[in-house]
Amino acid sequence: MSGRDPEEDRVREAARVGVEALIPPQKVVRHSVRGQVLDALREALADGELAPGEIYSGPALGERYGVSATPVREAMQQLALEGAVECLPNRGFRVLARTPRAMAELAEVRALLEVPVVLRLARAVPAQAWAALRPAAAGAAEAAEAGDPAGYAEADRAFHREVLSLGGNEQLVSVAQDLHRRSQWPLPGAPRARRAELVADAAEHTALLEALIAGDLPLAEQVLRRHFGAG
Repeated sequence: MSGRDPEEDRVREAARVGVEALIPPQKVVRHSVRGQVLDALREALADGELAPGEIYSGPALGERYGVSATPVREAMQQLALEGAVECLPNRGFRVLARTPRAMAELAEVRALLEVPVVLRLARAVPAQAWAALRPAAAGAAEAAEAGDPAGYAEADRAFHREVLSLGGNEQLVSVAQDLHRRSQWPLPGAPRARRAELVADAAEHTALLEALIAGDLPLAEQVLRRHFGAG
């Protein structure tokens, strides 16, 4: 025979239910508002909608994106860390202007980082693994065909990320992605990227994969260096 008191059990159960009632339901949010605003601002930078040298306020951008100024300021602070904007106290954020020399230096650093890594991977990664990256190259080609600079910028980064991820070095991928993003912000007064330029750039992704699938390292290196403007 149990020595438990039924009345005590009922009190404990009531207390448990009462405590649970005080805990608000948790909703899973796939993307935070800050993250969505950050993505939108990055797209506007890549597309040239946020012009170099111009100053933008948090409230004005918040109104543009239908959010409060807080997530805009948080996103802008991230962009400041990435070197895209500078914070101006009590004024807002100025989009930093790039110079042709700075863009050339970024391209050189990217080449120094990615070319040897990809060539090293080419000696170890099987052909079927390279072939599995064809959808990523096709995605970039589709964005290029559509003449969508912002969409192509994202697809271009995705392709390079998948290539470098085959090495399993997450820190390298993170550094390369940061450099890549910085290199995609347009120069002051630069015209919108033409569809033909995007298509030509995307074609180099496909050419690189085909060379890697075929095991043609000299051709792969040639395509890579041309892709980065490094020879």
